[in-house]
Amino acid sequence: MPHVIFAGECGRLEGRYHDHAGVKDAPIALVLHPHPQFGGTMNNKVVYNLHYAFHRMGFNVLRFNFRGVGRSEGEYDQGVGELADAAAALNYLEQLNPNARHCWVVGFSFGAWIGMQLLMRRPEVTGFVSVSPPANMYDFSFLAPCPASGLIINGSADRVAPPEAVEGLVAKLKEQKGITITHEVIEGAGHFYEGDHMDRMIGKVEDYVTRRLKENTR
Repeated sequence: MPHVIFAGECGRLEGRYHDHAGVKDAPIALVLHPHPQFGGTMNNKVVYNLHYAFHRMGFNVLRFNFRGVGRSEGEYDQGVGELADAAAALNYLEQLNPNARHCWVVGFSFGAWIGMQLLMRRPEVTGFVSVSPPANMYDFSFLAPCPASGLIINGSADRVAPPEAVEGLVAKLKEQKGITITHEVIEGAGHFYEGDHMDRMIGKVEDYVTRRLKENTR
């Protein structure tokens, strides 16, 4: 998978880009990693598996390190700078794929919070996947209204992003008209989907995204 460097607000950002050569209108997906100050990187297992799942479904996919992580320049910026990094990454991905049919934003944990903010600012985003959004730690009230339909998925044994907090977020989003929020719970899974919980989570994501893509081609 090609290692890429692209320009961000704070300097160079490091990423991994995986495409389908010769497919000019492949959909695109941006995958965002968990909290930089708690070991989150683009090589996190959940992020890695999400990246490859989207590629298997025909997407050209980019994941990258937020500022201050790996070879990305800059320092952690309380989510403000990280949102700017995500916007720069999406700009880069769109420049590589000017004819993309669909645009998805995918985030895990802290990355889910950043991803949901990004889709509020980018009307071209047609779908999202938020894995274990930490609704107990961060304010998601900016999703008023949420501009796109998407999947929220979490584990029933998650102690970092407790199920009741995620359920509260889902309930608020489902009150909104014009979008459809799908919620899946992986029974017994913790925050990082250890063991066979990873395969079950990825399977739910693939089922959902595949269905959405089929609906959009009718």
